[in-house]
Amino acid sequence: MHKRILVFILLLAGNIQAQELNVTANVISPRIQGSDKKVFTTLQQGIVEFMNSTKWTSDKYRPEEKIDCNIQIEITERVSVDEFKGSIQVTTRRPVYKADYNSPILNVKDNEFNFRYIEFQSMEFNESATNQNLVAVLAYYAYLVLGMDYDSFSPLGGTPYFQKMQTLVANMQNAAEPGWRSFEQNQRNRYWISENLNGPIYRPIRQIFYAYHRKGLDIMHENKDDGLRAVADAIETLRKVHQEKPISPLMQLVFDAKADEVVNMFSGASADIKNQAKETLDEVNPSNSGKYLKITQGGSN
Repeated sequence: MHKRILVFILLLAGNIQAQELNVTANVISPRIQGSDKKVFTTLQQGIVEFMNSTKWTSDKYRPEEKIDCNIQIEITERVSVDEFKGSIQVTTRRPVYKADYNSPILNVKDNEFNFRYIEFQSMEFNESATNQNLVAVLAYYAYLVLGMDYDSFSPLGGTPYFQKMQTLVANMQNAAEPGWRSFEQNQRNRYWISENLNGPIYRPIRQIFYAYHRKGLDIMHENKDDGLRAVADAIETLRKVHQEKPISPLMQLVFDAKADEVVNMFSGASADIKNQAKETLDEVNPSNSGKYLKITQGGSN
């Protein structure tokens, strides 16, 4: 059994209070001229401290159960002494049962990351209030990481964290910075990702996310063919969701993380599984159809 599944079983009586995330961060500023970049170093350190020291859930975690997560921030413009514009990319992964392999869970890039930061300022998050945009965005992605991870281990297990995301989005509706509102041009912004994850229309995608990992990847150590078939069947069930709502930020969010993985998995599968997988993937995720060509171009078992 895996780490998040064991949290509720093994640790209820334990005294370990380790936080949930194991975040590494990198703040880069290749477009910013000048040598006074010490503020970016302290920002990077502050992000790691904030994400790793905040208690995001009520669950108890062992140190080895922490969720590995990487955050990369690129500063593209220094508007003033304490005002910045840039992007934030968040990636995370989870272990596959009895395998020396970690499956990518999230790979999301947000290009609407505007914030204020004064060197060495403290970062504190209040769930029930409007927060500074830097803190709010970091908290939003903390909940997204947790929700996607929990969904991969139990059916709809991430619901509490997606609900917290939705509350956070509601609290930020009057923020000056972009990314929080439904009427903005970007239909894959923080608002719409949260809306998709909490709405009933896209709930099947979340249920499929569980089947993909627990009924597919996690059983491949016992029977690779059965695991591949389960993954293929999980992807096949996405057709109905896609046909009802062909443009979905959530569908794209999933395949931004999973496209390369499914190519690698199915390239070595039997011909019938390869063909089924490629046909479905081309339909539900046409933006990556070039990658999916490799599935049928590879060898078969």
